[in-house]
Amino acid sequence: MREVGYPTVRGYLGSLQKKERRKSTLARRVASLRSFFYFLYLKGHLESFPLSGMRGPKRGRKIPVYLEEEEVQRLLNAAEGEDFIHLRDRAILELLYATGMRAAELVNLEVENIDFGSETVKVLGKGSKERIIPVGSYAVKALTTYLPMRKDKVKSGVNAIFVNRFGGRLSDRSLRKKMNKYLELANIQKAAGPHILRHSFATHLLNRGADIRSIQELLGHERLSTTQIYTHLNTRRLKEIYQTTHPRA
Repeated sequence: MREVGYPTVRGYLGSLQKKERRKSTLARRVASLRSFFYFLYLKGHLESFPLSGMRGPKRGRKIPVYLEEEEVQRLLNAAEGEDFIHLRDRAILELLYATGMRAAELVNLEVENIDFGSETVKVLGKGSKERIIPVGSYAVKALTTYLPMRKDKVKSGVNAIFVNRFGGRLSDRSLRKKMNKYLELANIQKAAGPHILRHSFATHLLNRGADIRSIQELLGHERLSTTQIYTHLNTRRLKEIYQTTHPRA
């Protein structure tokens, strides 16, 4: 054990890289080795701590999955219907796409959070921070069509905008199940959940010229670096367009 040193550990990590292990895997291995060797060092089994100064690889951020504008329209059309469930679900999908809010923010919305006069919604985000988001005309129309049906379903004392068939507040779990249902009905083969409309919202705004700080405020991100993942997505898309359209690409 006394022969184990920095080069040995580097060699091990290098072998993992050759096997094309993900950065997250390498980072976990470095953390595990650091704890293991530090324990051995404290117990006197090693003359020195071989990982001092060694840092794990930076974990790259995953590019978010989003829908093309045509796919969003197919998803919305999948919720067509005149009964309570379909009108509610159409309003949910329209509102998620119109505002980019999180699933948890949507299921926690109260009736008074919607201001139809100014066409805005007040959202309580992470860390109990409030933000005001504009609501598009399509979402407003879907909500005004759904709300009269809600009155016939909602239980006394329940102030949630979106309620289940029994009149109680719609759960986050139910929302995720419904999203997967409509993605399947729309024949959209993408690993997703309600967040796919949040990613689509941000991506489409950026593609159409919105500035990154405005998108940050709309999404409720504390750090601009969190929002900048969408600029990477936009750059990748531009490269794809360039590769398929430029005559000398």
